[in-house]
Amino acid sequence: MAGESARMSDDGRMLCKRILTSASRMNLLIEALLEFARVGRVPLQLVELDLEAVLDEALEAVAPETRGRNIEWRRTRLPQVRGDRVLLRQVLVNLLSNAIKYSRTRSPAIIEIGQRSGRADEVVIYVKDNGVGFDLRQAGEIFGVFKRLHTAESFEGTGIGLANAQRIISRHGGTIWADAAVECGASFFFSLRTA
Repeated sequence: MAGESARMSDDGRMLCKRILTSASRMNLLIEALLEFARVGRVPLQLVELDLEAVLDEALEAVAPETRGRNIEWRRTRLPQVRGDRVLLRQVLVNLLSNAIKYSRTRSPAIIEIGQRSGRADEVVIYVKDNGVGFDLRQAGEIFGVFKRLHTAESFEGTGIGLANAQRIISRHGGTIWADAAVECGASFFFSLRTA
């Protein structure tokens, strides 16, 4: 193979590199779509759970994304809820990953996780950041499959994470929404039934 590469023209090497990059990206998209389909089929394992402990697990999962970053974490204790531990962990991982990713141009990045009251039998959880934000007029688009408001060159990702989060929260009987402004950060909220 090394001999073949040496005989290849610069254009040929560039074309091979593009093909490999495109194949790798396609593999990521296929894996993301399979995960999206799985989330819609897996039976919910509803139990009373401590969402604070689930948040700790999610923070541990995203820890590699924070290496070398100046992040100021602001947390308030999350409540007991009724839900599927694995799926709610995935929602938190997706929202935290977005906050980490879209605040990487900030130092310090400020990421806040907390709760506020909702309707009588629900709680609203939020993840806020001081990142690049987005135009609020596009908020309805961000929960669609492959919907991205920033280019893949600017911010990596498949465009599936928020669609997955919406599907999971909907399956729990809750809602998910966003608030943001360009260059002023983003806030994601989701409602869950209290335990």
